Amino acid sequence: MQTVIQLLFTALQIGAVYILFSLGLTLVYGVMRVVNFVHISAFIPKVIAAGYSVGMAYFLTSLGAIAATLVLAVLVYKFALRFFLRDMDGAFILTMGLALFLDGVLLETFGGAVRMVPEIFGGTVTILDVKITLQRLVLCGTAVVVTAVLYWAMAATKLGKALRAVAADHEAAMLQGIPYNKLALSGFMIAAFLAAVAGALIAPVTIVSPFMGADFLMKGFVAVIVGGLGSVQGAIVGALLIGFVESVGGYYFDSSTATIAIFVLVIVVLLFRPKGILANG
Repeated sequence: MQTVIQLLFTALQIGAVYILFSLGLTLVYGVMRVVNFVHISAFIPKVIAAGYSVGMAYFLTSLGAIAATLVLAVLVYKFALRFFLRDMDGAFILTMGLALFLDGVLLETFGGAVRMVPEIFGGTVTILDVKITLQRLVLCGTAVVVTAVLYWAMAATKLGKALRAVAADHEAAMLQGIPYNKLALSGFMIAAFLAAVAGALIAPVTIVSPFMGADFLMKGFVAVIVGGLGSVQGAIVGALLIGFVESVGGYYFDSSTATIAIFVLVIVVLLFRPKGILANG
C-alpha cells in the first residue's frame, strides 16, 4: 500500500509540471488553431538562467527570466507567428524552425554541459507514511495553485471568457467585437508564462541543459493529444495520465519501457477517441 501511495505522489509531482506545459500548448491551439513548437524554447532559457543562482538570487533570477520569456513571446508573435494564425502547416514549419534556431543559440551561448541547480527547499515531509522532499512538494503545490488560478480565470474573468469564445468560434467572437489579434497575443503570452513557471519549478529537481527541452515538448504534446487539443480539462487529465504511466513504468521497469507505454497509451486513445479523451466538439 505504501508503494502505491508513493507512486501516486510521484505521478502527481511529474504530472504537475506537464500540466503547466500542456496547458500552454492547448491554450495556443484553442485560440490560434496552431501547434506551437517554439513553446519549448521559452522553457529552456528559463531553466538555464535559474541555474546560476541559489536561494533568494534564484527567485530574483526566476522573476527576471520570466520577464525575459514574455518579451521573447511578444517578439515571436509580433514578427512571426501573427502572420500564420489558424494556419496549421505554416505555423508548424515556422515554430519548428524557430525552436531549432533558439536551441542552437542557447547551445552556442551556454555550451552543451549539464548543470545542477542546488536544492532551494531542503528536508522532507511525511504524508500517509510516505516521505516526500520539501522541494518536490513545493513544486507540486505551486503548480496546483497556478493551474487553479488559470482555471478560475478562464471561467470567471472577461479575458478568460473571450479566450473561450474565440476557441469555440473565432468568427462569431469577432462579430461580437472581440479583438482577435490582441486576444491571440494575450493567449500566447499566458502560454509563455506557464512555460517559464514550469522551468523555474523543475530546475532544482532535475539536470539542466539545452537538450532537455525535447523531452518536455514530447510529453506535453502527448498530454494534449491524449486529453484533447483545445481542452483545458483534457490537458490536465492527459498530463496526469502521462505522469502516472511514467511513474509506474519507471518504478517497475525502466524509463525506456515507460516511454514506450506512453506511446501505447496514445495509440489506444486515438483508436477509440481520435479527438482525445475530453476534446471540444
